[in-house]
Amino acid sequence: MELIDKLNWRYAAKAMNGKKVPQEKIDNIIEAISLAPTSSGLQPFEVIVVTNQEVKEKIRPIAWDQSVITDCSHLFVFAAWDTYTADRINKMFDLTNEVRGFKNEGWENYRQMLLGSYPQKEEEVNFNHAARQAYIAFSQAIAAAAFEGVDATPLEGFDPDALDEILGLREKGLRSCVMLPIGYRDTDNDWLVNLKKVRKSKEDLVTVVA
Repeated sequence: MELIDKLNWRYAAKAMNGKKVPQEKIDNIIEAISLAPTSSGLQPFEVIVVTNQEVKEKIRPIAWDQSVITDCSHLFVFAAWDTYTADRINKMFDLTNEVRGFKNEGWENYRQMLLGSYPQKEEEVNFNHAARQAYIAFSQAIAAAAFEGVDATPLEGFDPDALDEILGLREKGLRSCVMLPIGYRDTDNDWLVNLKKVRKSKEDLVTVVA
């Protein structure tokens, strides 16, 4: 399968060469993010795409000084909602009704169930739930990048509070949860590029309950 071949090709590049990724490929990755499944279809996150070099330079010191941050083409920052609110839930349900062109009684009952549940929970509980949805889209972005023949490096090693301040996320009701530099591997300076991919055996990974 072509997708499996691409996933075998990909790895977490430790060095990138600064080459720009064509906008068409970036758009396709963003479209894959948009199409990712999320709980109740709420898409409780946003993606900040950083191409400004000065901003990337500010981020690098609060992310273990990792060179891929400044040498990537596009830096994707996945930022989850800080909490669920009635306005946020209603906005997505209203959008669904608008796009589909009708209201469904079962769907509206489901809206009321969510309104009676999520906004009453603690903010940290809600953020953690929203962050898990962001990670689903994050994973899909990695696969989409591989399909486009573009490198992507998952990064959790950063100070989220500092990153939120640099990007002004808290003012928007967002909190950063993971970053994904997008670019092209620097084959001359990446120690990982020629090493074999190591994964568990299928027997250790999968348990079949028949």
